[in-house]
Amino acid sequence: VQLVESGGGSVQAGGSLRLSCEASGFSFLDYAVAWLRQVPGKRREVVSCINNGDNSTWNGDSVKGRFTVSIDGAKKTVYLQMDSLKSEDTATYYCAADRIYYCSPYGCCREGKLEYDYWGQGTQVTVSS
Repeated sequence: VQLVESGGGSVQAGGSLRLSCEASGFSFLDYAVAWLRQVPGKRREVVSCINNGDNSTWNGDSVKGRFTVSIDGAKKTVYLQMDSLKSEDTATYYCAADRIYYCSPYGCCREGKLEYDYWGQGTQVTVSS
């Protein structure tokens, strides 16, 4: 089982990046996939999420209108398009997956959800002002 993130890097404020999360080894479409980020010394934060069961998406208040989460089921890949980046978006970004069957009763895509079945290794995003 693997989740592999890619696409991180350095960009100036106002720029864009697209992160990818490629899944292997499990039934991808049975899972909700979230993007979380973490800055050293701070709590991990859920920024975006897609529920592969009903294709619904969720974005945190800090990224609404700027980040878009999408899926390519054929490629088993979830993307996070990040536009209008700000210096406060600087963080390590992780993708994580949770099985819809188990998380549905309390919400698979929601603020503060930090427990997932599978995690990627993280990719660094640095936004300079």
